[in-house]
Amino acid sequence: MLHLDIVTPEKKIFSDTVQNVYLPSSEGEMGVLELHAALVTPLEPGELRYLKDGKEEVLAVGEGFVEVTQEKVIVLCDLALAGEDIDEAAVEKAMERAKEALENAEHEADVDIAALQAMIAKSTAQLKVKRRNRH
Repeated sequence: MLHLDIVTPEKKIFSDTVQNVYLPSSEGEMGVLELHAALVTPLEPGELRYLKDGKEEVLAVGEGFVEVTQEKVIVLCDLALAGEDIDEAAVEKAMERAKEALENAEHEADVDIAALQAMIAKSTAQLKVKRRNRH
């Protein structure tokens, strides 16, 4: 078994043993099983999946870092939400505002393009998780 901790600045989101973890790293999706080689890597916005008691759970995560040891995975990120906690309409509005601001960025001197791109990536991850189980 592998212990997984998911922590945001606001609170600890999850702390328990799991069979595996799949997370969006800077190099693409990374799978972690028990006895994985130790590493620290950046976390990218996307889907974090883990298997607990034979059931897969999915969270939308933002930017952060992941520390992996042979027995533990610690995820420190600025966002971690389950599908039921995501307000789809609010996320769509925020994403549209960020896209519009990005399109108009060339006319503005004080726009933080990286922050807008991060907002779009986080919104995309949230919408993907929210819409995951729809048919």
